[in-house]
Amino acid sequence: MVKEFIEFLKQYGVIGLAIAVIIGGKLNDFISSLVNDLLMPLIFKPALEAAQVDDIRKLSAGGVLYGKVIGSALDFVIVAFVVFMIAKFILREQAVSKK
Repeated sequence: MVKEFIEFLKQYGVIGLAIAVIIGGKLNDFISSLVNDLLMPLIFKPALEAAQVDDIRKLSAGGVLYGKVIGSALDFVIVAFVVFMIAKFILREQAVSKK
């Protein structure tokens, strides 16, 4: 039953689509964080300096939230690696079953 399900996923390209959706979503989060937390504060720094409230939990300097950008980058790398390992395992099963 499990082998049938895996064959179904491979036959209709569901695995590749799932990988693209997962990695695309995380890349979107990373780009959004890069723009919102790194670039925009640099562009609009004077406006943010007047409204900035310091919070120890946030790694920031001059309104730039470096901590959020680093966190989203690490999140992207971890998710991409896990998805890669899962895909590698499933594709390895396919290669083994062809022999």
